[in-house]
Amino acid sequence: MPPHFRGNLIALLHGASSQEVRLLQCQDLDPTTRTIGLGRRPAPVPLDPDSWTVLQRCLSHQNAQRTQNPHLVVTRGTKAGTSPASSAYFAHLLDPSGVAARTVRCSRLAELVNTMDPKLVAAAFGMTAEGATAYLSDYVEEARLPNPAPNP
Repeated sequence: MPPHFRGNLIALLHGASSQEVRLLQCQDLDPTTRTIGLGRRPAPVPLDPDSWTVLQRCLSHQNAQRTQNPHLVVTRGTKAGTSPASSAYFAHLLDPSGVAARTVRCSRLAELVNTMDPKLVAAAFGMTAEGATAYLSDYVEEARLPNPAPNP
């Protein structure tokens, strides 16, 4: 998997923001439970096998850099220090694919908010209810509507 897609798989599957991925530190990964702590989320996020594999590759890359930087994503500019990669770095990770990183997260949140209770999504993602409802669609698929009751 190309390096620019690794962190964004977490955005695609788990709705992680660029900020959450940017600030992710190696200590946030729990190999025993295969979870990660993301941002202000109230509980660790359980990871699917593909996400866990991607994070292990990131960790291997970070270890190969021989750096003291605690962040999972280390760039040439942050290798010598302890600061996270820049916001601009994450904003342009997906440029080769023609998709903005923000679009990946927004697509995932829109899917979750429109198929689940927006308040539950907000709680799980550490968002406000108002923030989650911004992703609600004004279109409802016919298949999602309950069957009309027969007229007596």
